[in-house]
Amino acid sequence: MQMPRVECPACGREVAAGPVAGSLGRGRVWRHDAPGERRRHADGSLVSCRGSLTVLDLPMPAQQLTLGDAVDEHDQADAELSTALF
Repeated sequence: MQMPRVECPACGREVAAGPVAGSLGRGRVWRHDAPGERRRHADGSLVSCRGSLTVLDLPMPAQQLTLGDAVDEHDQADAELSTALF
C-alpha cells in the first residue's frame, strides 16, 4: 500500500500519513522516532516523536490509495460470478 508522505509538524521528518475515517483530505502521522533523540526510556518503554499520531491535512491533489497490483484468482472468480448473476 502506498501512503502519502507529509512533514512531521514537530521534528520536520518526512513520514507516512494514513487516512482518517470520516475526514476526507485529513490524515494521521504514523508513529516515528524523532531524529537524534532517545528511542527508549530507562524502564524500556518506547519514546515516540511528539508529532506522532497528529491529524493534519494530506497533500493535494488527493489520490486513491493503492493496495497492490495483484488480483486474487478467488476474487476474480467472484467478480465474474456476480456479473453473470446480474
